[in-house]
Amino acid sequence: MSVTRALLSVSDKSGLEDFAKELQTLGIDILSTGGTAKALGDAGITLTDVGTYTGFPEIMDGRVKTLHPKVHGGILARRDVTDHTDAMKAHGINLIDLVVVNLYPFAKTVVSGGSYEDCVENIDIGGPAMIRASAKNHAFVTIVTDPADYPRVIEALKANNNTVPETLRRALAAKAFSLTAHYDSMIADWLNNQVTKEADIFPRVISMAGTLAQNLRYGENPHQMAALYRDMTGRAGVANAKQIQGKELSYNNLNDTDAAFELVSEFDEPAVAIIKHANPCGVATGNTMLAAYARAFACDTTSAFGGIIALNRPLDKDVAGAILKVFCEVIIAPSVDDDALPILATKPNIRVLTTGQLPDLNQPRLTVRSIAGGMLIQNADTGRVERADLKVVTKRAPTEDELDDLLFAFRVGKHVKSNAIVYAKDGATVGIGAGQMSRLDSSKIAATKMHEAYPDLKTGLVVAYDAFFPFPDGMLEAAKAGATAVIQPGGSIKDNDVIRAADEAGLAMVFTGMRHFRH
Repeated sequence: MSVTRALLSVSDKSGLEDFAKELQTLGIDILSTGGTAKALGDAGITLTDVGTYTGFPEIMDGRVKTLHPKVHGGILARRDVTDHTDAMKAHGINLIDLVVVNLYPFAKTVVSGGSYEDCVENIDIGGPAMIRASAKNHAFVTIVTDPADYPRVIEALKANNNTVPETLRRALAAKAFSLTAHYDSMIADWLNNQVTKEADIFPRVISMAGTLAQNLRYGENPHQMAALYRDMTGRAGVANAKQIQGKELSYNNLNDTDAAFELVSEFDEPAVAIIKHANPCGVATGNTMLAAYARAFACDTTSAFGGIIALNRPLDKDVAGAILKVFCEVIIAPSVDDDALPILATKPNIRVLTTGQLPDLNQPRLTVRSIAGGMLIQNADTGRVERADLKVVTKRAPTEDELDDLLFAFRVGKHVKSNAIVYAKDGATVGIGAGQMSRLDSSKIAATKMHEAYPDLKTGLVVAYDAFFPFPDGMLEAAKAGATAVIQPGGSIKDNDVIRAADEAGLAMVFTGMRHFRH
């Protein structure tokens, strides 16, 4: 059936004037509402206001304008059902064949810091109702929700004597339902985040909202497909980073870069993290970024090759020059100094990302992992141990320097895959053991890495564990490697045995009361 009447009611008016002029040229009558009608009228486009058509004015500050039988009847009526067409005649309802709607900027209002009341006011009601009605009746009605689709709709109308092919109507309907589902999911996520009771964080039914940002070349492996989606928060980090040079980011690049940037954001002082396969192979703080990078790199120069490098300060020319001496995949920082750009440009394939700021690690958020038949959801590990949280459990208490290193090592260990062992000295990792089935094996790997990187380092280092020691053996392995102080969550039924062994070895040990499993 030919398109004879279109209803236009949009928040995003991009391309609207040209689109409406094309419709007018094709002889299609236009209905419109509020701000859209004003914009079109100002452009000299002939239209009928919806209030004039329905005989009912907009009320309640525009909350009620299209929620009317003459609008929804014209959209939902089946043209091939006599009862429908008879009802239209009886109630003076005209057919509406093309509906062009996009929605109030709810996400933009949330991200811009709008008040609770402003966010609620930007929850669109009439728009989703028209979109869903049009999409349901796509056998007869064309629904357009994205200005990017205006050209192909006009092209189809011109090529098909003012009709839109069924294949395009179906595709636009699918896109429309995706939009309303996404829109409602954003609202549900936002409202759930307003809940203060922890027991209510996980609703009976949950939905996840995301907007396609990029189709990726492939997933973890070439036979897997993958894509990057952004949520509505606009949160600083990898998903919203600006890529200023380099090849296209891969799935693995994004995953590893996220791990690196989250880790380096744990520290207030200048810090650098080098990540390989989502595990840190070197992390350090320093008085300068150059010093922090040099110390992070020294921890494991072999694994750092082809790694991801994250900084929590702007990337300057000196650090850029040092980084480029060894191949890396990605560099991420809040910003890049102008004089560092020409240096980076000498390695055009290296991906360089800027984020503007560091992520707020205290911001509540959920993490999601799919499993067969469902998904596991938890709130993110935002736990952070401070000095006041530490409980000294051995006869010897740590020195001030040891305490600084213990907290540093434990903070790094939070980002190491379990079982995690981190050796540290003077604000830098000197050995990391990750992801082993046995904590003792992780301990041995960390010690081996340390002795390879620092063959003369025999004592004065600390060790952190992501979870408690089930037996003293892992801790004693650390003591053999030169550890003088230990930080661990505690909580094992063997705690007393472990404490006794620590005392016999002359170790200082503190319990955190908090573990950091990372799987």
